[in-house]
Amino acid sequence: MNDNVNQPKHYACHEIQPIDYINANRLDYLEGNIIKYISRYKHKGGVEDLKKAEFYLRMLIQREGKQTLYSKLGELDNE
Repeated sequence: MNDNVNQPKHYACHEIQPIDYINANRLDYLEGNIIKYISRYKHKGGVEDLKKAEFYLRMLIQREGKQTLYSKLGELDNE
């Protein structure tokens, strides 16, 4: 019997389960979703999963870009 909740078959081909990698590395929501969708695209959603990964990657880039901007602004305040 296939257990789609605890052991979905689209992740069964991996030596390390994406959720274990995500938890072990304390990845946040955006980072975890990128890993999840990249890991399963060949076995589940194909290009649609790659587009989902791209969506979360763009959000991560946007967030990190803002953090970089804020840290640079903070450096200017300290001068």
